[in-house]
Amino acid sequence: MICLCDHATNTVPAGLPARLGLPQEDMARHIAYDIGAEGVTRALADAFNGPALMSRFSRLVIDPNRGEDDPTLLMRLYDGSIIPANRTACQLERERRLDAYHRPYHNAAAALVAQRETPVIVSIHSFTPQLAGRPPRPWHVGVLYAHDERLAAPLLLRLRAESDLCVGDNEPYTGRLPGDTMERHALTHGHLHVLIELRNDLISTETQQQAWAARLAPIITTAVADAET
Repeated sequence: MICLCDHATNTVPAGLPARLGLPQEDMARHIAYDIGAEGVTRALADAFNGPALMSRFSRLVIDPNRGEDDPTLLMRLYDGSIIPANRTACQLERERRLDAYHRPYHNAAAALVAQRETPVIVSIHSFTPQLAGRPPRPWHVGVLYAHDERLAAPLLLRLRAESDLCVGDNEPYTGRLPGDTMERHALTHGHLHVLIELRNDLISTETQQQAWAARLAPIITTAVADAET
């Protein structure tokens, strides 16, 4: 089992404007990283006794879960906040960030996957309970996938058997995102994979992160066994 976390941190590397010109409170929001996802990813990797790969730069620097030609690769406006350092970023700056951050992340992911004969890839993300001006999101956890449902389908079944969970099927986002991490490293190679979204108010503390990882690990393991039979 390989665990990935595309949006692990809100770090803005040296050489870029501090906080990309944003106030600190914006860098602490979901727009800059997936709150709690890193802790869940680390704990899951420990439970699986497997590797984890996590980004070391904010998704606002450049989003590793987007294809290189995706218009949202460098976000200029996100959930009501304008990102000053991205607003006027030119093609040259976009290419510089691809070379410095986006491509090394994907090179590392590809190398990690290549080390295993039959890799199973689990990507961990988190989502905000409510976007500005939108209805509250009821889901505790979402399972995202594209056309390969081999792991997603049994995982959805297992999660829905948990009576206290509201489970999203391709919610709050669709897993059909051309050029994203899962398409690039799993879908196009036929590897078992799934992307799991957790509502970030449920994993904001280390205790919550550990508890969710402990809960998810056996469910994922059983779903993998279901998928492989």
